[in-house]
Amino acid sequence: MMRGAFLFLSRQPALRRWMEAWPPSHKVTRRFVAGDTLEEALAVCARLQGERVFSTLDHLGENVRTIEEAAASCDAYVSALEQIAARGLSSTIAIKLTQFGLDLSAQACLENVRRLEAKAKTAGSRVEIDMESSAYTERTLALAIQAGSECGCVRVCVQAYLHRSAGDIERLNVAAVPVRLVKGAYREPPSVAFPRKQDVDANYVALMKNLLDHGVYPAIATHDEKLIQEAIEYVQGRGIRQDSFEFQMLYGIRRDLQRRLIEQGYRLRLYIPYGTDWYPYFMRRLAERPANLWFVLKNLLK
Repeated sequence: MMRGAFLFLSRQPALRRWMEAWPPSHKVTRRFVAGDTLEEALAVCARLQGERVFSTLDHLGENVRTIEEAAASCDAYVSALEQIAARGLSSTIAIKLTQFGLDLSAQACLENVRRLEAKAKTAGSRVEIDMESSAYTERTLALAIQAGSECGCVRVCVQAYLHRSAGDIERLNVAAVPVRLVKGAYREPPSVAFPRKQDVDANYVALMKNLLDHGVYPAIATHDEKLIQEAIEYVQGRGIRQDSFEFQMLYGIRRDLQRRLIEQGYRLRLYIPYGTDWYPYFMRRLAERPANLWFVLKNLLK
């Protein structure tokens, strides 16, 4: 019920305008959002690198309305990649294809992604392609496979709650495209996605094992401690090297667990969101865990 309420609030424009204009809002959003600017996000990436944590820059926003807006999104990420290279950061970039014009022109979207691939390759970085709702799954995977075959510096997200994901993982493994495995967060019908958490978790574990055995440098992206422990036990039992995969989490969430993974010698990458379009992202983070809401309330009372 709490998750549904926050997702409803995230779609209320009047509340969004009030939150964005309210001065204390920046105090609490900084737990989950690195800042409004690229410079603020880069400073967070540099600090994390000093703590042996990798990072991925996520410029907040999606679903552009014009080709020009898509080109502007691409420009923002080109700037990010230039700074990653200039500062010697072990950072990648995360993109949503709807930010790059997928709804407007598949070819224009592909050209934007190709531009980023070329820049990422020279920067020693990677383009992480996020997954959106199931309406975009096939187009996203097809573009990722094409882009991956051209440059080899792409990783694509796969959602464990989708019924189709086992076949998608096999397809990506054959194409040697790295995968970022997540549970999935969009509202989907039972015909498309597993409705029960236990079924999603079971599928996540099965897909995770497939990726660890047959995938190319997979990312195990979850804050679920039980699933992380399953992964650790599996790699230890099969003698899988710690440098052949990485865990991924979101900035500001389960920092205690993040520290434990680093102390145990595992690779960890945090998604670092930044930009002025922070409100929908912030509300989704509040919807995920009651502890996130408690953090916000405590800071508002200080």
